[in-house]
Amino acid sequence: MASLSTELPRDPETLQAMLMARDAEIERLRQIIKELQRHRFGRRAESLPEDQLLLALEEAEQVEASGFAASEEQAPAEKAERVAKRRANRSALPAHLPRIETVVDIESDICPCCSGKLHRIGEDVAERLDMVPAQFRVLVVRRPKYACRSCADVVVQAPAPARLIEAGIPTEATVAHVLVSKYADHLPLYRQAQIYGRQGITLDRSTLAD
Repeated sequence: MASLSTELPRDPETLQAMLMARDAEIERLRQIIKELQRHRFGRRAESLPEDQLLLALEEAEQVEASGFAASEEQAPAEKAERVAKRRANRSALPAHLPRIETVVDIESDICPCCSGKLHRIGEDVAERLDMVPAQFRVLVVRRPKYACRSCADVVVQAPAPARLIEAGIPTEATVAHVLVSKYADHLPLYRQAQIYGRQGITLDRSTLAD
């Protein structure tokens, strides 16, 4: 017991953060075991679909991450260790993604010691994953009309392009996005309507269902 007490931090806040992280980890493992047992041994009507199982595990992982964040604030060494572990576990970002490079350079290439000219010996490169949120846009089709000054009844105009939905406003890409969001990403239509509403676009659920 004496050796154990010497290993524990004396700072009460750090100790409390460590205990919170430990309790979060225990709760996460218990949740995983509970859901797996229910999924494996429960009756068919009680077994959880994969989506619900992943949601339960996600909530447990969020509790665990909250405990880790609290402990990292009190223990800089532990934070540095976790950062190094995350870097070792993550894979490189895909090469096909477009790169937007920003050069953060020094203000002057004059040596602060001897006032000579500095020469470049290398560089550090860091990549971060960025995302551009989905952006709605309006495709405007203009069809000029032409008339003959000599023939009063002659009006010429190009035919209107075909639409996927007759007299509808969505393009093929919009319809495809609605279908993929609903059937591949399991995003209900009412939630999609809420997303459109944040952009000032009124598309209720019945319109999306049609």
